[in-house]
Amino acid sequence: MTAAQSPGRKLTRNQQLVLERLQASGKAMTAYELLDALRGEGLRAPVQVYRALETLGQRELVHRIESLNAFVACCHHDRAHEADAAAGFAICDDCGEVAEFSLPSEERLSAEVGRNGFQTRRMTVELHGRCAHCAGRD
Repeated sequence: MTAAQSPGRKLTRNQQLVLERLQASGKAMTAYELLDALRGEGLRAPVQVYRALETLGQRELVHRIESLNAFVACCHHDRAHEADAAAGFAICDDCGEVAEFSLPSEERLSAEVGRNGFQTRRMTVELHGRCAHCAGRD
């Protein structure tokens, strides 16, 4: 059971607003884009969004897309991540759609590169290209 699914661990209003906005978007959004989108809901300061994103990230409900300095709702929000899998992201450079997919475990990937003495501290796999919809417009 993930932290998000733990009984008694409800989301705050701000956390719920941020999560729902990311889920509705289907795309990665920066903290400032979230703030602009949620001003009508009472969010006024960047710190409100950053705090919500921090907790949502800890609960594995959102992921940070490092190459975009943005966030996306986890596609596994209704179930736990696979215990032995790492997450990867396919990012459409045309429309901004982000698709989450599973990779072999971080331990397995780290062991593979570790054969040459490389020590992994953290891992982010982000693939940039074009989604099927955008590629089909040519």
